[in-house]
Parts: sequence; C-alpha cells; structure tokens
Amino acid sequence: MAENNAKKLKITLVKSTIGAVPKNKAVIKSMGFHKLNSSVILPDNESTRGQIRLIAPFVKVEDAE
Repeated sequence: MAENNAKKLKITLVKSTIGAVPKNKAVIKSMGFHKLNSSVILPDNESTRGQIRLIAPFVKVEDAE
C-alpha cells in the first residue's frame, strides 16, 4: 500500500510543444498536460524524474505542499 505522505511534485507546462520532437510531445501528453500553463501533481519517483529530464525545456518543477 502506498504511503499518503509520499513526496509530490507540481509540474507546469510553460513552453509550447509546437515544433517539439514527437517523442517529447508523447511524454508531455502521457503526463496529463492539455494546455499551456496547466499543472499536474505527480509522485516524486524515478519514473517521473526520468520523464521530467526528457521534457525539461518545456516545464517548471516545484515541490507540492
């Protein structure tokens, strides 16, 4: 069972995906982004960190409270 107090990240899409590599567009869509300046809250784990590393120029990452 997952812990309720697990660390979370707030990730905000700050740059348009127009002209982006198709792989990056797919990662952004799979993370749950739909529009520019939209935010998602995801768990802070290796999988999420790997996705963030791929799309770093497009997003802003903060700790979620």
